Amino acid sequence: MDATAESSLRKDAADVIVIGGGPAGLNGALMLARSRRSVLVVDSGSPRNAPAEGVHGLLGHDGTPPAELLRRGREEVVRYGGRVVDGEVVSARRDAPAGADPRFSVTLADGSQLTARRLLIATGLRDVLPDVPGLAEHWGRGVVHCPYCHGWEVRDEPIGVLASGPASVHHALLFRQLTDDLVYFVHGTDLDDQARAQFVARGIRVVDTPVAGVESDADTITGVRLTDGQLVPRRVLAVATRMLARTDGLEELGLPMEDLPDGSGRRFAGGLAGETEVPGVWVAGNATDLFAQVGPSAAAGALAGARINADLAAAEAAAAPTQHAASQPNADGPVAERQAS
Repeated sequence: MDATAESSLRKDAADVIVIGGGPAGLNGALMLARSRRSVLVVDSGSPRNAPAEGVHGLLGHDGTPPAELLRRGREEVVRYGGRVVDGEVVSARRDAPAGADPRFSVTLADGSQLTARRLLIATGLRDVLPDVPGLAEHWGRGVVHCPYCHGWEVRDEPIGVLASGPASVHHALLFRQLTDDLVYFVHGTDLDDQARAQFVARGIRVVDTPVAGVESDADTITGVRLTDGQLVPRRVLAVATRMLARTDGLEELGLPMEDLPDGSGRRFAGGLAGETEVPGVWVAGNATDLFAQVGPSAAAGALAGARINADLAAAEAAAAPTQHAASQPNADGPVAERQAS
């Protein structure tokens, strides 16, 4: 961040600092900026969907490249007076409140020190893939996770579901809607008799032999190599990842975390409109809703932004009578003296 920008931000606390510049963070910032709040978005520039060719399932924007969608979002925030800076948050902490109003300090990797009255955490998540050689290289292209985000684009392809836990059974049933050629690689997970019977009835082939790796030709997956040496030809692999909210630099805030019951992920716990147990901090998007696509994430950011604005308005109204009284001349002060003269 340039010195002039940092100086102006340190002089007075911003109304809101948004940590994370994806759909949730930018839409929250947009709502706040349109409400004439001073808002700063800090974005590390590492969106989850960066490898994808396009955003899908978002009305009016279907197929838009992720980078293009974020570029437009940034422009809209700036248009209403918001600010977006590229940076990595290394610490965020609670400071002493100003009266009853919370205060927060945020430190960036370049040493910039920022302060805010409220925080919106929209850091997103990171996907943890199974440790299978050759898998990660194709993430977001030949290796996909969401039938709604990528399903149409891989329809009718030979698809393999690489099981990673209980959620993979449901995953397979969804991808079966998209192709007649589906193979389920058990890969050491449990698959009960009921699920096996359903798979047989739906024409899903089950492979119990462990997976040794993923084979490819340049950028294209060619198949799955088993530990017995057999190659099962596939063009696409679907994997239910373990999803972990990004928490880097946020530990000092003491935000409560929550593990999903099926072991599929860990998220920031949030209540109505993303409000957390830490006064003055909200969460939105994949940081708290691990399964949300772009549309729901953006909507959650907008809702959190509106609630933050309402919270700020209530705090200002509560403090206004005291501030107003303090600004009035004392009866024995200069005004009375001028009237007497």
